[in-house]
Amino acid sequence: LTVIGNRPQFVKAAAVSFRLREAAEEVLVHTGQHYDAELSQVFFDELELPRPEHLLDLGGGTNTEQTGRMLSALAPLLAAERPDVVLVYGDTNSTLAGALAAAQMRIPVAHVEAGMRSFDRAMPEELNRVLADHASDLLLCSSAAPAEHLRHEGVAGEVVVVGDVMVDVAQLLAPRARERTAVLEACEVEPGGYLLATAHRAGTVDDPERLERLAALLVAMPGPVVLPLHPRTRARLEAAGLLHALAGVRVVPPLGYLDFTALLLHARAVLTDSGGVQKEAYLAGVPCVTLRDRTEWTETVDAGWNALVGLDEDAARAALEREHPAERPPLYGDGRAGERVVQALLALRER
Repeated sequence: LTVIGNRPQFVKAAAVSFRLREAAEEVLVHTGQHYDAELSQVFFDELELPRPEHLLDLGGGTNTEQTGRMLSALAPLLAAERPDVVLVYGDTNSTLAGALAAAQMRIPVAHVEAGMRSFDRAMPEELNRVLADHASDLLLCSSAAPAEHLRHEGVAGEVVVVGDVMVDVAQLLAPRARERTAVLEACEVEPGGYLLATAHRAGTVDDPERLERLAALLVAMPGPVVLPLHPRTRARLEAAGLLHALAGVRVVPPLGYLDFTALLLHARAVLTDSGGVQKEAYLAGVPCVTLRDRTEWTETVDAGWNALVGLDEDAARAALEREHPAERPPLYGDGRAGERVVQALLALRER
């Protein structure tokens, strides 16, 4: 039984579910953490994900409220389905709820993207990923560094480096996305002549003062800035009366995977507070400026393709001006992570 709930998890599941269904019976549970045409259904359509067997409606509220509702809904569902293993991805409330509900029912838990650490416990995502890891029986890591974090922490589960499932999806769909230039025309930008920005994390957008600094930073950047505006961020901007502060930024609605990837592939650089976008930028060979002080994707910083600037305008501008490295090591595997995830799941089930 696989638990997913937001867009990055839909992308990751796209690399695993179709392979898993060739070798086992998968029950897909969508918690509804993100569920509308902009944030959910278009991803299922483009990525050809199977329709969820269980679609819950558990979005909204605080992290605590949302996680509590998910636990209450997942417990009877797990009791009815009686799966051999519960598979979770990443670091969301859906991840924690799926892992905890299964562990409490003595059902083995497998965690894809295990071992990622920003070492910032103020981030809800950091708490989610740490707790999910320590509830898991099978910890599936994207690279050697997170595996080392887990060994240092002394997790009880088995640690396996499988590579990054998002590499699988990127290799499969990047050629299609690169040809999808209509979205550039709609945004009135030319390849290599604009910056792509995203912002949605609570630490960036929930505090009106930080939100104002974010808007000022984006406006101050050189050249056109395209901002697909997350509904959470739009709501915070409207509540703070700050939508006008983005004057000059090309604000567009949330995008599907292919259109977003098209903008990413053709951008001069990316500015983001998203962990997933940092990694996608690295895979695309696009320099990334991360609007946070810490990141779980430390390898991208060490490789010189990612710079941590917080909400400092001068630091962001300097990061955009620096030359990116000539080399881009294959940090996250060979595009066969989905196969290795399935092999590890089957081996876990047989034990």
